[in-house]
Amino acid sequence: MIKERLDYMPGGKRTIFQRRDVFSYSMDAVLLAKFVQLPSQNGKVIDLCAGNGAVPLMMTLRTKAKIDAVEIQNLLCELAERTMKENGLDEQVNVIGADLLELGPQIKWESYDAVTCNPPYFPVTSEKNKNENVHFSLARHEISCTLDDVIRISSKLVKQKGRVAIVHRPERVVDIFATMKKYRLEPKRLQYVHPKKGKEANMIFVEAVREGNPGVKTLPPWIVYKDEKNYTEEFRNHYEC
Repeated sequence: MIKERLDYMPGGKRTIFQRRDVFSYSMDAVLLAKFVQLPSQNGKVIDLCAGNGAVPLMMTLRTKAKIDAVEIQNLLCELAERTMKENGLDEQVNVIGADLLELGPQIKWESYDAVTCNPPYFPVTSEKNKNENVHFSLARHEISCTLDDVIRISSKLVKQKGRVAIVHRPERVVDIFATMKKYRLEPKRLQYVHPKKGKEANMIFVEAVREGNPGVKTLPPWIVYKDEKNYTEEFRNHYEC
């Protein structure tokens, strides 16, 4: 029998239910929740590919807005729901078990101030690309949705001049920019994350504005580790605050 565990999120202000047989949150989820620009009080936010709820959970530290969290896997939805109740956030965060390609009447198009997504990173080119564990396969590979799907749906969900923020692999940045422009999202902010000084970036965060004016700002990069296991002071202060 697989045991659930209740882990602290970075900073120790939130706890999250996890299981080792399904995809757990990782650093990119925490950083996405800190990267996106959010309404501080009123408003609506939606997180796609929400997993066990790490992104909306961390966003509650920065906003009082109502948050919808959409996840296709029932087991992850259950963990996310339990997490929100454990943290007293079930009135603020609404977990929706749904395929983002088949969103139902509980979702209103063009109604969100911000959309976030930590999507599957890797295209499926062969059966060898898929993980044997279906939960990990859905989280890592573009099986249930592609990058085009994520950006297209995000553009339909967000208000005029609303924001869409995603995290992805740096090698997909050209695809991200081209697809955002295809669906009337203008990239406005981007930020790279490097595992160590002198190493290539392994994450990129992009925020776009629907029908925004041209012009993109590149934020200073984050350097995660100063040695094999210790964060740089600057990164630790950001990540664990």
